[in-house]
Amino acid sequence: MIRSHALLRLLVLAAASLWPLMPARVQATSKADTAAAIAQAQSAAGAWLTLVDGGNYAASFDSAAAFFRQAVTPDQWQTAVKQARAPFGPLSARHVIAAVYAAALPNAPPGEYVVLQYETAGAKGQHVIETVTPMHEANGRWRVSGYYIKPK
Repeated sequence: MIRSHALLRLLVLAAASLWPLMPARVQATSKADTAAAIAQAQSAAGAWLTLVDGGNYAASFDSAAAFFRQAVTPDQWQTAVKQARAPFGPLSARHVIAAVYAAALPNAPPGEYVVLQYETAGAKGQHVIETVTPMHEANGRWRVSGYYIKPK
């Protein structure tokens, strides 16, 4: 059985160690297009994080990108996310510290991505960094394709 922390690492498309390897923010889009993509991706990530924060892991799995759902089973996701977040208690006071548009990411299918990093307060007084990576799917929707959490 895959350990939950290792499983979450597999789901991440842009873990902290990959951050410097990311391609340029914009390749063939305007600044307005990039800003709109970031805003849409951030909205999708916020809705998805609300599900996760509420313990609604089945719904978070169902609303994730197809790439995410192909990488892990619902049971693996639920086990992994519970174990990864348990040391921090309920999370609150989340704010964006980075938002980067990418036309491609390492080890990910071709497409559009936005890598979002949040600094989030844990109930036990510590802060964590959450990396959430929505991708633009063929149906035009932004859906989360990766998630990673680590202590700050």
